[in-house]
Amino acid sequence: MADPFEVRMRFTSQLQHLNASVTSAQKAANYALKYRDMDEDLHSCILEQLERNNMNNRANIMYFIEHLCDLAIRENHPEFVRMMQRDMVRVVDAVAPSDGSGAANVKVVRRVLAGLAQKQVLVPQTVSELEESLKERDTSGAHATLSPSNGAPGSGRHTPRGNGAIRLDKRQIEQRIEEDRERHKRLREVIWQVDAENDGEFEKLWEESSDIGEDDFTAAEEDAAERRQAIDLDS
Repeated sequence: MADPFEVRMRFTSQLQHLNASVTSAQKAANYALKYRDMDEDLHSCILEQLERNNMNNRANIMYFIEHLCDLAIRENHPEFVRMMQRDMVRVVDAVAPSDGSGAANVKVVRRVLAGLAQKQVLVPQTVSELEESLKERDTSGAHATLSPSNGAPGSGRHTPRGNGAIRLDKRQIEQRIEEDRERHKRLREVIWQVDAENDGEFEKLWEESSDIGEDDFTAAEEDAAERRQAIDLDS
């Protein structure tokens, strides 16, 4: 019989150390399904970490949630899915807060919501309502600029500035650039690994990935350029 406290602590540690790799998300999802008898407790860990960690970590947890729901469906343990459906508004509020501090995460939330809708985890009406709230959050962050904070490196804090901009730790900005680059690299690899001779397979993948196009890559590159500029200004 596993010790509930130890299981919770190990799962919390995995959530805190998630990165852009699929492996880290899958490892945490497998751990959660291994201790599915503690699903409510583990779900509460996810919510707690979403509300306590920096914006980069919240984005990684958002991507992890899609992996968790996908595995829960395959493992025939719908409880994780039901709890996520129940608390999705809270999840979105944590990953992309309405105060503009999570403006950089709005695109992340949209992509995960699209993936969950495709897997029928979320119904279209719910996604539509969440999308509507994200429009305002995207706008609220449109005039915010990312600039490194003067706080201690690695502090994991973000500080609102008087003009509405969000000051981020320089390490966080660099980390986010690398993670965004890794995700887009992996996406390109998935697309190009499709057998070009198998038109049916290619068309299926294209349809499933149609919500991510060249404009997404362009937007990601623009985001990365803004973060690099913020770092240069601080240099």
